[in-house]
Amino acid sequence: MAYLTGLIVLDAPASALNKTDNQIVVKKIRTPQGEQLPYVSAQAFRYWLRTASEALPDWVAAPVFREGKIAYTDANPVKNWDDDLFGYMRAPSKKADAIKAEGATPLDKDREITRVSPLRVSTFVAIASSAVQSDFGTMSRQNDNPVPHEHEFYRAHLQGLFSLDLTATGTFFDMERVGFKNMDSHRREEAKKAGCKQVMIRKQEAWRLPIEERRKRTATMLAALRSLSAGAKQALHYTDLTPAIVFLAAFKNGNHPFYRVLGASKTYETTFHRAAFDELLKVYRDSFLSDIYVGWAQNFLDEQRKEFEKAVNESSLKERIHIDHPCVAIESLAQLIEKGKGDGWFE
Repeated sequence: MAYLTGLIVLDAPASALNKTDNQIVVKKIRTPQGEQLPYVSAQAFRYWLRTASEALPDWVAAPVFREGKIAYTDANPVKNWDDDLFGYMRAPSKKADAIKAEGATPLDKDREITRVSPLRVSTFVAIASSAVQSDFGTMSRQNDNPVPHEHEFYRAHLQGLFSLDLTATGTFFDMERVGFKNMDSHRREEAKKAGCKQVMIRKQEAWRLPIEERRKRTATMLAALRSLSAGAKQALHYTDLTPAIVFLAAFKNGNHPFYRVLGASKTYETTFHRAAFDELLKVYRDSFLSDIYVGWAQNFLDEQRKEFEKAVNESSLKERIHIDHPCVAIESLAQLIEKGKGDGWFE
């Protein structure tokens, strides 16, 4: 059992990446002390990652179907990569527009199917408190007085976590338990055609894709982190969503070792926490299944990067920690997975 574990920091210099519904205000958490922490919802980040994955040439995206106010994916994890990695929930419908939907994998009569997402994502929250600013603009392309409007934006370093259950990736549970009712007769037939094997995983019956397919899906989604490009208000507050910092590793369990590596100083600056880093290397030394891949962009918290590099060089695991640009760190681990050097993690 292993998890692909990552910490990501996004640099938002003057941004409004996630708004509240259709309003002009950005999403933020208010602390008991009255401070404001802008954030990007986990749902928004999952959308960004799914969209970036779909842009890659090998990715197989699930079609989406609509019934009035209800929308759902094809819910076929054997064929669709995002149904596999992002999970789904789909129930049979008697509505005419659903019955006539073309291209949808059928469902057994009176059977709903659900899949717990192997990919887990946290909310991306500002590391330090940030003052949310108001900006004013006008609609002036008309023959009358300008029409004013207002919106909010912020300057922050947004930190988020993700964890991909590698055991569940490409593994489709066939039970009557909510979240593990991944299959029905139609999907079982597809599983047979795709070369899936029937296995017992975590004491549960399941169908499992060949390892070549499982590693390809994982590596492709990981590589998509290099090309994130989305978010609200990009026309006015264009923000580069290439991660400024990433910590990546294959880990023995679903807990997150890197969570406390970064913190906020008393002057509201993002800082590297040396004691927390030393502690995690000591406590989790035997839990790292892979080397640790760290991406830290130049000209982003350079003094803190120097402190981090010093800590790495003085650690007993320095030979297993690789520091480079975030895109290089992501690509290094993705290639390692795709070449089959981490196949044992998928068991």
